[in-house]
Amino acid sequence: MLRRPKILAALAAVALPAALVGVSMGGPPAEASPLSASSAPTAPSAVAATAYSAAAAKYGVPESVLLAVSYAESRWDDHAGAPSTSGGYGPMHLTSLGASEVADLSGKQKVATAESLQTLKKASELTGLDASSLRNDVTANINGGAAVLASYQKSLGLPVGATTSPAEWYGAVASYAEAGDKVGAAEFADDVYSIMAKGAARTTNTGQQIVMPAVAVKPDKAQVAKLSLPAGVQPSTSDVECPPTLGCEWLPAPYSEFGTAGDYGNHDLANRPKTGKIDYIVIHDTEGTWQGVLNLVQDPTYVSWNYTMRSSDGHTWQHVKAKDVAWHAGNWYVNMHSIGIEHEGFAPQGATWFTESLYRNSAKLVKYLAAKNNIPLDRAHIIGHDQVPGTVPSTVAGMHWDPGPYWDWEHYFDLLGAPIYGHKGVPVRAGSIVTIKPGFADNVQVVSNCDAPNTTCTPQGTNFVYLRQAPDDNAPLVKDIGLHPSGIDGTTDVSDMGSRAAAGSQYVVAQRQGDWVAVWYLGALGWFKSPVNAPDAFGKPGLVVKPKAGRTSVPVYGRAYPEQSAYPTGIPYQTVTPLQYTIGAGQSYPVGDLNIETDYYRAVTFDGQPPTDHVQVLGKDRYYQIWFGHRMAYVRAADVDVRPAI
Repeated sequence: MLRRPKILAALAAVALPAALVGVSMGGPPAEASPLSASSAPTAPSAVAATAYSAAAAKYGVPESVLLAVSYAESRWDDHAGAPSTSGGYGPMHLTSLGASEVADLSGKQKVATAESLQTLKKASELTGLDASSLRNDVTANINGGAAVLASYQKSLGLPVGATTSPAEWYGAVASYAEAGDKVGAAEFADDVYSIMAKGAARTTNTGQQIVMPAVAVKPDKAQVAKLSLPAGVQPSTSDVECPPTLGCEWLPAPYSEFGTAGDYGNHDLANRPKTGKIDYIVIHDTEGTWQGVLNLVQDPTYVSWNYTMRSSDGHTWQHVKAKDVAWHAGNWYVNMHSIGIEHEGFAPQGATWFTESLYRNSAKLVKYLAAKNNIPLDRAHIIGHDQVPGTVPSTVAGMHWDPGPYWDWEHYFDLLGAPIYGHKGVPVRAGSIVTIKPGFADNVQVVSNCDAPNTTCTPQGTNFVYLRQAPDDNAPLVKDIGLHPSGIDGTTDVSDMGSRAAAGSQYVVAQRQGDWVAVWYLGALGWFKSPVNAPDAFGKPGLVVKPKAGRTSVPVYGRAYPEQSAYPTGIPYQTVTPLQYTIGAGQSYPVGDLNIETDYYRAVTFDGQPPTDHVQVLGKDRYYQIWFGHRMAYVRAADVDVRPAI
């Protein structure tokens, strides 16, 4: 929405990497699901099983505890010897940070000690293994983690032994969190014991199958009192909208006037859902480190978002209440109907920043917010910033692309308890809906320009498949006339989302030729390979929209604004402008939501009062949300027919 020119001028003066991709003003192996009879591997690989069981026996740690801690830290991946943002290495996430790095990581909000973030050094002293081995050798790393766990248990005066009950290890597990207070330590321990209770099975990034059977245990949570840590912020007394176990902090974004021309920031007061229901949760990444981002959200001349999450431990701050409207999506209609969560990280770097703690705490928050606001747990409503459409044709090319190609949507929805899946009984044929599910760790697509122009990005798991103009591996990528108005073919640039079908997105099949599937995409055909014996897409029942009979094409929109007659005197009509794309005759697209509010929340002044400001204008012209290319879009109900997919 075009407004507040002084704010826009202020934003232009802020120097940030990639223009803070996460926020904008609105005017190889396959992943296994949690243990089940059908999906769990029949046996762990000998190497992986031996490493964990041998380390558990050697250092006197119950194997279930060792496996669950490792899963909570890394999901048993070694990340090829690369450190996380908090300096953690290997499947046990042994840390190696200096005092200055610890100060930068923790800041004033939640201080961890330099000693606690030097567990790699501690592991070396306990095992006699050198630092290089602990960083790069999986077996050495697992031994180091077991030794550190056992040392924590001993320091608490608790029994050590592989046959001890897992219930007796709560304090040691909490210590392993390397948290700055007891609240954070207990959050980690609760997560570990939750994993232990559910069990897990997956294939690691090195191709090793590991199974952890579920273990029912009631841990001794009183042990956390023995930790030499401050109490921390107690969730029950915090002024936040978070699940009680998350330990969020309230750090309010300012709602205040500035300047001399009625400028104000950095969000709008509202009374949702009465002034507009909340339909979406938008997943962002910050394109900046957390302390700098927290400084920005406290600046009234900048934009806002509802929550920020730290990469190293998933610690969470809330800034804007759910009832109010944060300026985060770059589309005022989506702002009106969404909650925005910023995740510390840089989209081109991916897994370095998107830690397991970040994923797990984000999923806890999203589940809580979705339940509280009746938001469906699916990819049509839990969306990336990269799915938010442009508002009018001129804004499409500038829309954001975070959290980018390295956010693991499949794992994220597993954590949400709403796995991305298709239906085995629904064939992939012309007229059917398909859900994209390419896997992640073993889905290493070529991506370019992450670090410098004309370079190939370091290979890592990606969340998408490329769409091509013909059923040929050498065919050019599909065009996106909104992203590339000059009409060039799609590219592999890390920020170019125009020819990608991301995990969980849905499309209607137009043709099938052998291993190749063509879907309707941005008004044209997009081809991807999905062999029957190793598919990247699965059939799914659902509804589709098609142009009404006799229509050669119908427009699509980036927002569902009311018709002109709905606006009362004193509130200017917001023009309903189609985007540059159309749906042609014979094409169809999956329905994301049939129950879209046709509305406009008028909020343009700081002290605005009804009936002309801080009010919701409701229209009667109905819209549907649809899956359209790599972003969502809206169509007028009067233009299309809704039918079950074939």
